Amino acid sequence: MIAIQGDIKAVVLAGGLGKRLTTDGGGDAAAPIPKAMRQASGKPLLRYVLDALDFLPREDIIIVVGYGRERVLRAFPEYAYAVQEQQLGTGHAALCAEAALAGYDGTLIVCYGDMPLVRRESYTELVLLHREEGNDCTILSSASDIPLPFGRIVRSADGKFLKITETSDCTPEELLITELNSGVYVFSAKKLFPALHRLSNQNSQGEYYLTDALAGIKNSGGRVGVYKKDMREEIIGVNTPEDLAEVERLLALRGRD
Repeated sequence: MIAIQGDIKAVVLAGGLGKRLTTDGGGDAAAPIPKAMRQASGKPLLRYVLDALDFLPREDIIIVVGYGRERVLRAFPEYAYAVQEQQLGTGHAALCAEAALAGYDGTLIVCYGDMPLVRRESYTELVLLHREEGNDCTILSSASDIPLPFGRIVRSADGKFLKITETSDCTPEELLITELNSGVYVFSAKKLFPALHRLSNQNSQGEYYLTDALAGIKNSGGRVGVYKKDMREEIIGVNTPEDLAEVERLLALRGRD
């Protein structure tokens, strides 16, 4: 295991319901199951994410909860929490962790609780590159020929990062880009939260996108880097019952390694 030194904390976004998963009969309106608490191979998706972040002390991991928060609190009482009362987008979710990180200006991992296949090494490698390059934000990306509904990494003619465009906002040309945003980032905390406060929800979803904060950091003179890695199955998240079945299959295969 790669040893990570110095100040580092993590924010895990786990407040979403996962509307496309509610059609499979799991939960009901009175007791919604947060997407990150869906089970795969006998464990909540969030459990795999937290296990991959176990190079950090538990008190340095903040879980952002929203829908069905009581389920998460009962399952993981040893972690710190921030509450997203309204689900207004990923940028808004990350901003909800600001109070829990008051006064902290170190390195901050931001990731999703519904991506159980991301390995510990991917997180630690991303942190190391972030520090080596002196970035204010570093994105974990991967090329993929699978038509995943992930944002595209848009680069300039000389290969430098320009922005991330969410699938629903992509032009036909951007949809042809095969380098995808994994949804895993490392930020300088002191640069992230000012950028989150500047976000707009003028987009096709009417939401505050975390990805827009990256362009905001870059446009205000910050340094944004990309760690492009062949993630293979690690990049698969859970949005549909089919995704959940595939993740469960892949986790079972890992257990045989």
